[in-house]
Amino acid sequence: MGERGEGTRSERKRRDIMAAGQSVFLREGYSGAGMEVVAREASVSTATLYAHFPSKGDLFVAVVEAAVVKLADDIEQTLEFTGDARERLLGFSLAYARFYTDPLSRAVFRLVTGERRRFTELADHFRNRSRHKLGGSAITLIGALAEEGLLKVDKPAWAAGQLLGMLEHVTLVFGLVAGDEALPRRPIEDICADAVETFLARYGA
Repeated sequence: MGERGEGTRSERKRRDIMAAGQSVFLREGYSGAGMEVVAREASVSTATLYAHFPSKGDLFVAVVEAAVVKLADDIEQTLEFTGDARERLLGFSLAYARFYTDPLSRAVFRLVTGERRRFTELADHFRNRSRHKLGGSAITLIGALAEEGLLKVDKPAWAAGQLLGMLEHVTLVFGLVAGDEALPRRPIEDICADAVETFLARYGA
């Protein structure tokens, strides 16, 4: 019983450290983030912090990975939607657009890009994970719709890239230029509807 309790406390402390690490990294950047500050915000000792994460680099990698997984969950869930091609593509597009208008998504993207020289492997991992969890979901959805005869697509990956490109330009790219909190002038729902209609004009069965 005691060991189980210790394990639970350990997991809780790790979550607190991760949350504090994310906050400090996004606020101060990698270079400006101090492990002592992270420990203080997580309400743990520096010894406890280093027991979970031996270095700042280890914590940074864990924070980025956790952020990608958490933020991509809503997008993956859209693969379970039912309906016609328009409804399912719109559900996916809305989740994708919301992902890239989320200040956390933009901040993580900016942070990893800024630290590419220091964390080349992490930057590549982030890109590949994002491509797998986000782009992979689009390819899966489009491939399924094609198999059901709802789309006419020879190469789902190419078609997915076109749909995602229409969404990213007015969400992620706009945010990186205008600021993490900035929102497009047009409602996201309208942006996604237009993107889906353009996509269906090209690939609709």
